[in-house]
Amino acid sequence: MDVLVIGAGMVGAACAYQCAAAGLRVEVVERGAVASGTTSAGEGNILVSDKEPGPELDLALLSGRLWAGLGERLGGERFELQAKGGVVVARDGAARSGLADLAARQRAGGVDVTEVGPDGLADLEPYLTRDVAGGAYYPQDLQVQPMLAAAELLRHAGATVHAGTEVVGFRRDKAGALTGVRTSKGDLSARWVVNAAGTWGGAVAALAGAPVPVLPRRGFILVTEPLPPVVAHKVYTADYVANVASDDAGLETSVVVEGTRAGTVLIGASRERVGFDRTMSLPVLRRLAAQAVGLFPFLADVHLLRSYLGFRPYCPDHLPVIGPDPRVPGLVHACGHEGAGIGLAAATGHLIAQVLTGATPDLDLTPFRPDRFEAVA
Repeated sequence: MDVLVIGAGMVGAACAYQCAAAGLRVEVVERGAVASGTTSAGEGNILVSDKEPGPELDLALLSGRLWAGLGERLGGERFELQAKGGVVVARDGAARSGLADLAARQRAGGVDVTEVGPDGLADLEPYLTRDVAGGAYYPQDLQVQPMLAAAELLRHAGATVHAGTEVVGFRRDKAGALTGVRTSKGDLSARWVVNAAGTWGGAVAALAGAPVPVLPRRGFILVTEPLPPVVAHKVYTADYVANVASDDAGLETSVVVEGTRAGTVLIGASRERVGFDRTMSLPVLRRLAAQAVGLFPFLADVHLLRSYLGFRPYCPDHLPVIGPDPRVPGLVHACGHEGAGIGLAAATGHLIAQVLTGATPDLDLTPFRPDRFEAVA
């Protein structure tokens, strides 16, 4: 093979698809099942609204365009790709002022954003509380069903997926360059190995002798009973952006509410660094529910079907790790996207394919370089 991708989640699937589309021979190795990790525990967000101007916003803008193209080529209805737009709500004057400042800076960076007052919010979301100071509308925000999308990208890539197969080591030539992997089911050879292992990307990198500080950040999501169309956009409060950018290891919650094509409403979002602890936390679920009712009062009378949790692959500087690793020839990283992996996957796979085929990447990969943490240390 030309390329062996470790991880069959959304980012790994996008890397496999884009590399195959560029003419490379690709296989995928996955210790569980397709989309069984963080991809299965996400909300399917493809956002620009929560990105500060800079490298991640540039990556998000590129990815949004690529997702739209994928929808046209592959039939976006098959994986529920929706151009639903995002609505960010400011509950008081201070939050509205901060949101207006962010919107102005994002607009300068290429984001389509419109500031709206309380009446405008009511037009966009009729069931939203009237206790708001204003907000912003982001028509570029998209949503997708992540497990369906990952499976569809892998299907179109035509790549063999070695499911239930764990990477336990790496093969190397005499100069130390990678030539493949050793797995629980035998060896696999490839010219390049792409680390798209999500939350376990740090462990894979360490196994290869090129550590990157990818850590798990736990989050919970609530799922309501199916409802008529009541939430038209992805809706969240302005403090969500601050929580996304926070380095705090403790619990943080900021309400996010959005509907799905099936009629259920998804409610998030919480963040805390507790390792891979999968313990369900009733206090966190209650806090999320209370915050959601504060934003959409009708939810007080709605039943919850279930809740689930997942782990975001967190990097200390909140930027993913993308590109070849200068410390280990043959190793390429595509991990550490935290809660934005679904949205950033299309651009990540595209950039990886460009690098591996010798093309000039559409974005400067310097901010995402794998060895940047050693330089800081």
